[in-house]
Amino acid sequence: MLLRVIIFLLINFAALGIGGLFTGKGVASDWYQDLNKAPWTPPGWVFGFAWTLIMICFSVYMAKLFGSTLNKQTLIVLFAFQWVLNVSWNPVFFYYNQVAIAMIIIVLLTLVVAFFLVKYNTLLSWWSVLILPYLLWLIVATSLNGYILLKN
Repeated sequence: MLLRVIIFLLINFAALGIGGLFTGKGVASDWYQDLNKAPWTPPGWVFGFAWTLIMICFSVYMAKLFGSTLNKQTLIVLFAFQWVLNVSWNPVFFYYNQVAIAMIIIVLLTLVVAFFLVKYNTLLSWWSVLILPYLLWLIVATSLNGYILLKN
């Protein structure tokens, strides 16, 4: 299991790293600074802390799930789809400034993560709690994206 955790940590933190290439300059940009943002938008440091915690929990979740499921092909496809959605949101939002397309991406990502929880909850039992930070954060992030979409 430890090797699987390490592999998923590397893959998931690679996603954060790729996303970070687009987020760093995007947050400081005039475009983002001038947006009407939700009053519940957390301070910048919260995003880094939250994503670090989320990816650690999600990596352990995926390692456990990968070792427990018989249909590894379906799991790999779901994980890859989640990964692509996660990585693509940052450039779509921060680099291309396409808030509506970013909203579609984050809604799809939230649905995929919720699907993980529902589909594999019986198989993983209490281990499923490890995906909750990801799902809860995505719900908040979706609301932030939605606010920007509606108020700008």
